[in-house]
Amino acid sequence: MIFWLQDFLVAKLGVHVPSVFGYTSTRVILAALTSLLFSLFLGPYFIRKLYELKIGQPIRQGDGFLLGDLHKNKKNTPTMGGILMIASMLLSLFLWMDLKSPFTLILLLTTIVLACLGGYDDYLKLVHKNTKGLSARKKMAIQLLWALVVASYLQFPDFREALHIDGWFTPPVVKEAAQSLSIQEYSSRLYMPFFKEPLFVFSGIGLVLLWFFYAFVIVGASNAVNLTDGLDGLASGLCMFVAAALGIFAFLCNNQDLASYLNILYVHDSGEIAVYMAALCGACLGFLWFNCHPAQVFMGDIGSLTLGGVIGVAAVLLKREFFLGLVGAIFVVEALSVIIQVLSYKYRGKKRVFLCAPLHHHFEYKGWPETKVVIRFWIVGLVLCLIGLASIKFQ
Repeated sequence: MIFWLQDFLVAKLGVHVPSVFGYTSTRVILAALTSLLFSLFLGPYFIRKLYELKIGQPIRQGDGFLLGDLHKNKKNTPTMGGILMIASMLLSLFLWMDLKSPFTLILLLTTIVLACLGGYDDYLKLVHKNTKGLSARKKMAIQLLWALVVASYLQFPDFREALHIDGWFTPPVVKEAAQSLSIQEYSSRLYMPFFKEPLFVFSGIGLVLLWFFYAFVIVGASNAVNLTDGLDGLASGLCMFVAAALGIFAFLCNNQDLASYLNILYVHDSGEIAVYMAALCGACLGFLWFNCHPAQVFMGDIGSLTLGGVIGVAAVLLKREFFLGLVGAIFVVEALSVIIQVLSYKYRGKKRVFLCAPLHHHFEYKGWPETKVVIRFWIVGLVLCLIGLASIKFQ
């Protein structure tokens, strides 16, 4: 909207608008501040409304243990706080991003689709008192369907052509060093942290495998954040770190000189991804004000599924799927702990590897206070993000 407003003021009213508002660096800062301040100022009112509606968080029971033993004080704490986060992110998007950029549109639609999915799941759990919510198969199917749509934009020219109406969804300009890459060449590569050259360049049937890999990254990120959201401030803090790392990478990709110097792809308009990642950071920081221990509100599936999905889509658009695996390794380990626990219980005669899964609950049962688990996970997550950012320079 900022670009449309600038054009209107200059063309219609003859008002001079400082060019600084069009700079990506300025919009990154303003997007983060907008979502942060929006969350902080509306948070108290929003939480009061959730209390009035009695949208309380049910305490999970299962896996052979009662989490109510540890989290009984969390009962009836309002959830669906992700609505506040998403609203603040979308406000920043409409104010500070280029609304005709394909990256803006993809991130906008991803946010809306996954927010609707997570919101409906929360609705079934809380309003209808259906503790199971939407079935895992239905939830996964909707996530996979949208992930394949995003992957199709990168992989298939005919799909992009169908969306290319009056300049919308125009493929971005991509360059490697001084050489321009087509969107097909761009989408057929997989890059690894610490390595300049692509790890693989796919063709033929390999492109179909890559199509499913993109979908796996998006769906996996969405569900991994959802599984990590079990302690006060844990998921929101880690999402902030990961989004910051991806945002910095997107900002560097948007500058041709910096991209050439660092031996990374120059992706025109990737600054829009940086702006949205900044908005996500601001929303997480503002939400953390109310979500830190003892939490006044939880984000719910509407928040966790959306944040994870947006982060996964950003990594796929930047061609940094393994970079996401590095900086978001805490999310990966949390998801793996659940998979290992389920397989062990099913195929090893109900034997468990962990005291409780996901992994953060295992440490709680070992006697760690909740705040210690969260802060130590944050520290590890921050170190991983620093390693990920260092990999840009070392490649």
